[in-house]
Amino acid sequence: MEFIDYYKLLELDKSASQADIKKAYRKLARKYHPDLNPNNKEAQARFQQINEAHEVLSDSEKRKKYDQYGKDWEHADQYEEARRQQQAAGGARYGGGFGGYGDSRQRGQAYSGNFDEDTFSDFFEQMFGSSARAHGSRRHSHFKGQDYNAELELNLSDVYTSQKQTLTINGKNIRLTIPAGVENGQTIKIKGHGGPGVQGGPRGDLYITFKIINNTTFKREKENLYSTVNLSLYTAILGGEITIDTFNGKVKLKVKPETQSGTRVKLKGKGFPKYKKEKQYGDLYITYKIEMPTNLSAKEKELFRELQKLRS
Repeated sequence: MEFIDYYKLLELDKSASQADIKKAYRKLARKYHPDLNPNNKEAQARFQQINEAHEVLSDSEKRKKYDQYGKDWEHADQYEEARRQQQAAGGARYGGGFGGYGDSRQRGQAYSGNFDEDTFSDFFEQMFGSSARAHGSRRHSHFKGQDYNAELELNLSDVYTSQKQTLTINGKNIRLTIPAGVENGQTIKIKGHGGPGVQGGPRGDLYITFKIINNTTFKREKENLYSTVNLSLYTAILGGEITIDTFNGKVKLKVKPETQSGTRVKLKGKGFPKYKKEKQYGDLYITYKIEMPTNLSAKEKELFRELQKLRS
């Protein structure tokens, strides 16, 4: 069987991270998926190879064997066992040690433990026959379907509480529960709701990315909310009680005398729900902005002048 370089197939080098492998796989799987390339046998074969490459390189143990043994990676354990047996036998050559395969000199090769890729191929073919490598290919004949990606746009006020939504994907209705507190740009996976598998393989998954539109006067940072409240000059100086808006209703708030503009107060537990944490909320931070009075009457101006004299 012709050697397929999994790294080259996924357009990666051997130093690629798992994130790089996943990204490359998704890109190429979409490109060559049978649904997008009907009646294209070449694209289907490429799609199968891409799935096989991803299955091997995304598994740390399989990738380690592949990096060491190349196309014969599936028989690495047998090779290691054979080498251990050779060492235990006092360094006997492999050629006569496996049930009459003949003296290694007949092949012009002494299997001393330093193998290149061609040597591995000859060795495994000797031990297991030419069908050994084909067996690995048959094992990977069932491939997972294409993953689907969708974007769901919601208002910030919509995700203050958990809610149910019905999405239509490829003509099929999917009912899902959206937990309160979901964030803008967050992606969730709905297992088994992607494209159909190839040759009996499992369906792909559905990835939903949320786009949250802020339709409120609050600023949100994760589970905390921020708001600016205008405060009259007189209330700021003398103190008092004001009524302010929170995300789920109004509350009364006491203002201390001589409150300065820019003062921030925290209302514990009045923020946004914490994602997937039942009955847990962030905080609401209120920043006071002092409003200067306008259109003063002559009497008011006079009173301010008197205050100015008193302060000076």
